[in-house]
Amino acid sequence: MKNSEVIELSTKELTERIDAEKENLIRMSLNHAVSPLDNPMVLNSAKKDVARLMTELRKRELSEKEQSNS
Repeated sequence: MKNSEVIELSTKELTERIDAEKENLIRMSLNHAVSPLDNPMVLNSAKKDVARLMTELRKRELSEKEQSNS
C-alpha cells in the first residue's frame, strides 16, 4: 500500500483498515509459526502497512487538535 493510497482514505476507512490489517498480520504470524510462509518478507510488508496507516491517523488527530486550539 502506498502513502498516496493511505492519504485518500477517510478517517473511518482508515480505522477500519488498521483493524483489518492488524488482524491479518496476527493471523499471518501465527500461521508462520506453525508452518513457514513461502515468502516471510510479507510479514515485514504487513507491519509497514500498519505503521503507515497508524501514522496517517495520528497525523490527522494532531491536525484536528491543532485546529481546535486555534
